[in-house]
Amino acid sequence: MNMQARTLHPPKIPMSVAATGLNPVFARDILIKTMFRKNVSTPGDVEKTLCCSTPVALELIEMARSQNMLEVTGKSGTELRYQMSESGKSRALDALAQSEYFGALPIPLNDYREQVKLQSVADVGITQEALENSMGHLIIPDGLLTQLGPAVNSGKSILMYGPPGNGKSSISNGIRDALGDKIFVPKVLEYSGQVISVYDPIVHGHAQESAADPNSLRRTGMQFDNRYVLCNRPSVITGGELTLSMLELNYNSNSKTYQAPLQLKATGGVFIVDDLGRQAEPPQALINRWIVPMEGGEDILSLQSGEKFLVPFDTLVIFSTNFHPAEIFDGAALRRIYYKVLVDRPTRDQMIQIYALVSKAMKMPLDEQVLIHLFSKLYPQVDNTYAAYHAPFLFTQMKSICDYEGRPYKMAIDLVERAWANLFVAESVVEH
Repeated sequence: MNMQARTLHPPKIPMSVAATGLNPVFARDILIKTMFRKNVSTPGDVEKTLCCSTPVALELIEMARSQNMLEVTGKSGTELRYQMSESGKSRALDALAQSEYFGALPIPLNDYREQVKLQSVADVGITQEALENSMGHLIIPDGLLTQLGPAVNSGKSILMYGPPGNGKSSISNGIRDALGDKIFVPKVLEYSGQVISVYDPIVHGHAQESAADPNSLRRTGMQFDNRYVLCNRPSVITGGELTLSMLELNYNSNSKTYQAPLQLKATGGVFIVDDLGRQAEPPQALINRWIVPMEGGEDILSLQSGEKFLVPFDTLVIFSTNFHPAEIFDGAALRRIYYKVLVDRPTRDQMIQIYALVSKAMKMPLDEQVLIHLFSKLYPQVDNTYAAYHAPFLFTQMKSICDYEGRPYKMAIDLVERAWANLFVAESVVEH
């Protein structure tokens, strides 16, 4: 299956307040809070700011006007212009005291569940060609992609392990890039009257909104519920900074709203836990937090009140570690990680290929005599222990020396030996 041709499932544009799935009073309060906080006075302004259709904007305005919260002040072109009455301002202040949220109408959590099913990461059907193309810049050990492809297509968790500096992080990013297609991500969710912000420009890059007014006579481009954004499948990458608290709802006591945890932002995409074992939290504690969501497809979150609720968990979780799995997980945890992939050190031949690729990328021509010196004189000093990161490290060091000394970008034995000294710092005992 060509994933670039996968069918998109645009969320239907609600044409009435009832069709938004929101409580009408809740939606009306968002309207008046938005009008109170921003310079919004016409149905067109409301439509744009609340990310709703014209009929929904008009229905909410009429609801507020009939309840003496809005007054007509005149016309702006062909549109009526509205302002808040004293009663409307009073209600807006009361509503803001309960929650400072205003702007795009939220999407009810149950409606979002249905959208998640339509665009599940488990249905991507990644191809061998796509995976190879996304990693074309890497020298991949034989058989590794054969293991990774089925693992990615399963939508289950993957643990990549092996010595440091051999491309586990780059391979994780390659998997993310190979997914390729786009999905619809909600700006905000609503559950039990609470607002949860989901859309994050850092995670959900290249976002676009509906291309045309669904009510206009001339319709161009893709149309969908503008409470969503269309973007690349999300990718969340965390490393040593990951804590258990980052996997829970983040409550803002000032705005009285919630920020979605990392795994909810990653829904439909990839969550990469890099450098596992370097976090303040024990690896076993982190994996225990993931076990139920990974197996059941749902995660449990808690509101400030203590109320627990379920959210979809549709995320490809990739763990990457320099430790052997048995060192950081017990048997039960290992059984629950479906795919374990060893990313080992490159062979001598692969290492030569890596040097050739890096020299080309960094525009410093490969010198055969320097390469012979590396493999016959320098690597034996470290028992011929190869790592993929050696090449970019050494070339970067050599170029820096050339820049400082005004030398042309040309490999030389003295350059590589000076760079090598920084790569492998000899251990020594300092006498006091």
